[in-house]
Amino acid sequence: MDGIEKITARILDDARREADEIAAQAKQKADEIAQRYAKQGDQEAQAILTRGEKAAAERLERLESAAGMERRKMLLAAKQQVLAEAFEKALDDLCALPEQEYINLLAGLALRAARNGREQLIFSVSDRARVGKQVVMAANERLGDSGKLTLSEQTRNIRGGFIMSDGDVEVNCAFETLVRMQRETLEKEVADILFAH
Repeated sequence: MDGIEKITARILDDARREADEIAAQAKQKADEIAQRYAKQGDQEAQAILTRGEKAAAERLERLESAAGMERRKMLLAAKQQVLAEAFEKALDDLCALPEQEYINLLAGLALRAARNGREQLIFSVSDRARVGKQVVMAANERLGDSGKLTLSEQTRNIRGGFIMSDGDVEVNCAFETLVRMQRETLEKEVADILFAH
């Protein structure tokens, strides 16, 4: 039986060796597969990270752009507000001129606006009572012989200045209108002065 035991022992040794080789090959193959998938996983993780970073950078750029645009809009609105206040202050200052300066200014306006010297001057309620007659007299004096301006019984809801009326034709010399017209032509120049750095 020694021969059978030897053969059996050899068969068992061969089987163990073969099993060990198969196990080693399987382990090597499993390690290679694991490495390949680990590398692929790393590549995919890196690709996802890169896409995420790119998306975050693009989002940040869009947010910065939107914030910059909003800042410019707010700055423009603030500048428009300051300009409006500057022209409103000019209107207030015109309406608050000392009485004689106010009369002289209005008489000069009437002189320039008169076409035939027979127009009527329409004031606000307060200006009609306060300076209306003096303005008409001063303007007629400057117009000389053709000076036949009259003070209208009508009044208008204006802050300062007057409306010159000749029948159906009116010339608007209200300060609000004059300041608005000047604003259209002077706004850029005033903005340059106000916002010069």
